[in-house]
Amino acid sequence: MKVKTRKSSGIAALAAIALFALAWGSVTFAGTVTGTVKNGTTGKPAANVEVILLQLQGGMQPVANTKTDAQGQYKFDNPQIGAGPMLLRAVYRGVNYHEPLTPGKSTVDMQVFEPTDKQSAVSVTAHAIILQPDGSNLDVGEEYNITNKTTPPLAFYKADGSFVFTLPEGATMNQVSAVSAAGMPVIQTTIDKGKNQQGIAYAFRPGESGVRMSYKLPYANNQAKLTFVSPYSADRVGIFVPPSVQVSGTGLSPAGTEQGFSVYMLQSVAANTAFTVAISGTAPPPAQQGAGDESQEGASGQAPPTATATTLPARLDSLKWTIAVGFAAIFALGLIFLLRRPEFVADTGMAAVPTVGTSRRKRSRSKSTEAVAEVNHKVHGSLDEIKESLFKLELRRQAGTIAEEDYGREHARMQKLLRELVKG
Repeated sequence: MKVKTRKSSGIAALAAIALFALAWGSVTFAGTVTGTVKNGTTGKPAANVEVILLQLQGGMQPVANTKTDAQGQYKFDNPQIGAGPMLLRAVYRGVNYHEPLTPGKSTVDMQVFEPTDKQSAVSVTAHAIILQPDGSNLDVGEEYNITNKTTPPLAFYKADGSFVFTLPEGATMNQVSAVSAAGMPVIQTTIDKGKNQQGIAYAFRPGESGVRMSYKLPYANNQAKLTFVSPYSADRVGIFVPPSVQVSGTGLSPAGTEQGFSVYMLQSVAANTAFTVAISGTAPPPAQQGAGDESQEGASGQAPPTATATTLPARLDSLKWTIAVGFAAIFALGLIFLLRRPEFVADTGMAAVPTVGTSRRKRSRSKSTEAVAEVNHKVHGSLDEIKESLFKLELRRQAGTIAEEDYGREHARMQKLLRELVKG
């Protein structure tokens, strides 16, 4: 990104990026983390709350534990802190709350909430389904965007299943993870509810959260008919497929493309309402993240569609890696599209647009000030994205889900992005 505006705030932002790059080039392990646990419902410090330090290599293994004092404060001194990505867990009223501990970070504040088991505390605003043919199998990914708007803020939690989902007939489960507003995914143990239903016991905090899952279905003769049903109503459901794949279904409307993937939409899907999707055709496997451009180009000379760290907002960037290399990138694409897209009007195929006169008047106000603000916003946003991506890359390395060659290539790519930002 070329930054031509030489304002002091822009320089400060670039200096911060330079310091961050230097920190990753030669990390000094602090070995200490402190913070405060606050009750988000009452607004007061949470005293006597158990806090656990977890390492991520080989699964979430406890390293140390402590309890908060009367002011809700905690402290860990451990040589593993700073050596790699870790997790902090606060346990309040039997509910686990997690926050990431990234290398170079020495202060992590946490929030816990009073729990509620009332289903009305949460709602599903979007449901994305990604279908990817893979030989005789069909890789399926589902992502639910979940909103908690409780007042006062409460965490929705049910020990027998805060979130329940139904798998299509014949599905072979891969894994399920839940993602908080901070973007930290945590793999969940499923609860068998019978009749192809599974559940997870996860505390949905106030704000935006997500649940995503991946599984395989038989795909004989490159075609299948799938029936989806969700216990929750959804404002909109999006189906995402490679452009070489054909999709049809009652009420399913084409909604264009998004970064090379064909999009089909269903509006206002009621709870427990089944809808059937017919799919046929083949498609190449998604490009693995970090692979070189030339190796990913097809016969046409164009790279296959994929999403990269620089094209995704920081909060949803984590969706790229948690389920399957390459395939999980499309999860982020799906929810970003659904959450940002204006309401789709089936009769005309047109979405509402702002009044032209209004937009022109807004664009005419303080253009120079807005330009500086936009530059600063982009710089800080890019820094946040790279920080999150580096953290998640280290998580993958620690978990052994990425080859060293791929790790080195992706790490080098992100270092290059940092250098380009510093150059301005």
